[in-house]
Amino acid sequence: MKKRNMIALSLTSALALAACSRTPPESTPPVPQDVATNTPTTGSTTPVSTVPLPGSQAHFASAMMGADTILFDTDRFNIDSEDAAALRRQAEYLLQYPTATATVEGHADERGTRDYNLALGERRANAAKNYLVSLGVPESRLRTVSYGEERPRATASNEAAWAQNRRSVTVMIGR
Repeated sequence: MKKRNMIALSLTSALALAACSRTPPESTPPVPQDVATNTPTTGSTTPVSTVPLPGSQAHFASAMMGADTILFDTDRFNIDSEDAAALRRQAEYLLQYPTATATVEGHADERGTRDYNLALGERRANAAKNYLVSLGVPESRLRTVSYGEERPRATASNEAAWAQNRRSVTVMIGR
């Protein structure tokens, strides 16, 4: 009885494996007529737009031309006149696009403890956010996050790199 079951099992396995042939078909079936393809058509009347959508991060970054970032002195989170000018540009943008929302990121250089740098990044982000709110941007459209030293712009361990990393960056997060 066992021998008969073993033979039956072997034959069933052999038939199952034979049915799994790996030879490809000679030709692929045609694409159904009602399915759109990703291949471009010639003579298309719809131009491809490379202009970023207003209120998007790409549009904001191109409009700011670097004014999306403000830099801070060592262990400081105060807004100076240069920072104020950049934040005024950001506020004008946000007021022009009332459905846009943003995150203000706070960053620190690598010096100091992790906890200290996170707290300093938070103070920097809040300082920038509070300035934007003072210029009329609704607080409900802004949020803050501190990355401390975790997302450096420059990775060297010198004053030039540290100066780039002591910053606040405004990033569009939606419309």
